[in-house]
Amino acid sequence: MPRQVDHEGRRRRIAQAVFGLISERGIEGASIRDAAQWAGVSVGAVQRCFSTKEEMIVFVLEHMNQRVTERVQAKISDAADPESALTMLEQTLIGIVPVDEEALAETRVWLAFTAQAAIDPKLAAVQRDQYAGLAELFALLIRVAQGHGRVRPDIDAEREAESLITFTDGLNVQILIGRQTADAALAALEQRISALRAG
Repeated sequence: MPRQVDHEGRRRRIAQAVFGLISERGIEGASIRDAAQWAGVSVGAVQRCFSTKEEMIVFVLEHMNQRVTERVQAKISDAADPESALTMLEQTLIGIVPVDEEALAETRVWLAFTAQAAIDPKLAAVQRDQYAGLAELFALLIRVAQGHGRVRPDIDAEREAESLITFTDGLNVQILIGRQTADAALAALEQRISALRAG
């Protein structure tokens, strides 16, 4: 058991190093050798944790998604109405938009992964699955909020979920290229959420 815990701890340590590499250099700059150097381990240690670079990159993405999920859950818990589906939807959307340095780094990694997925069918399949899960979550929260009278009943939950994903992806790109500020993006997001509210 201790050996397994150490193995997982090492994988997370390497993942954090690769995350930093991708954030600064893109996926092409995240070699196994550089990952080992940044994580302070041997190349062999990286290879024992990840059989291929692709496996390492996918693990980094999953590691990053877990970080985002934990941050969003903390924001939901701190909200005035943490049990509300609309609060959960709003805080999840806000958690996706890069409003601080940590979130900016995550968005750079996500977009680097997206660029690679455009030419790598295996990575594209991973990303499609993650988007599908996000769409299901958004649609569920919209339907629950509709059931509680918080979201307009005329809204198609599945269509709106897909639209929200497209909207936040667009905001993220605009922030990263410096065309929108985080404050402007949050204001646009709040306006978008307000349009969903009943009454």
